[in-house]
Amino acid sequence: MTTITSEFDNKKLARIAGMFYLIIIVCGIFSEGFVRISLVVPQDAAATANNIQNSELLFRLGLIGDLFMVISDIVVAVLFFYLLRPVSEVLSTLAAFFRLGQAAIIGMNSLNHLSPLLLLAVATQGGWGEGQVNEQVLFFMSSHKYGYLISQVFFSFNCAVMGYLLLKSPLFPNLLGYGVGLAALVYFTDSIVHFLAPNLAPKLAVMMVVPVVVELALCLWLIIKGAKH
Repeated sequence: MTTITSEFDNKKLARIAGMFYLIIIVCGIFSEGFVRISLVVPQDAAATANNIQNSELLFRLGLIGDLFMVISDIVVAVLFFYLLRPVSEVLSTLAAFFRLGQAAIIGMNSLNHLSPLLLLAVATQGGWGEGQVNEQVLFFMSSHKYGYLISQVFFSFNCAVMGYLLLKSPLFPNLLGYGVGLAALVYFTDSIVHFLAPNLAPKLAVMMVVPVVVELALCLWLIIKGAKH
């Protein structure tokens, strides 16, 4: 820590973390909020497969977005560890591992995003029924959705620990700590509802606005103001 902080003070580390956090937000919105939401049609395997085939480049870019998000998550996990380590080395380590766990799951989950392309490529060579291929394409995209939700559980625990650390750290305003703590509750609730009562999940989707606003606020604060000296 001494070596790193001798080269980069807290403000610089915070701003670097903010830039990588911005990459996470942009890539996440693009891949999940634009690519998959526009191409995947729930309960319609044929339409989903057709959309992916007709927009293959866009679908591939969604995969690249996920990979850049994972890489950035790793960087952010390490930088937050160093920024929050003075508060509690144990808790900052725990928060980092929760975030790294999330990143690992999203990275592995990318295989579910890639699998439809492999299936459709094989189908063009013959020997596979179109209906069978379409159903498997939709299956992999459904699996990808739940892989995201599983990673979100890990991230909710990261946010819970982070919220506490931000509150206790003199480097950050308390409002960010409370906001991140609230985001943890929303993320965890969203995942559990999808697992236990999926029919109820769409009715609660509006609550996801809260963590989006909180994470954007944290990102912008890191970039614009940086941590206090």
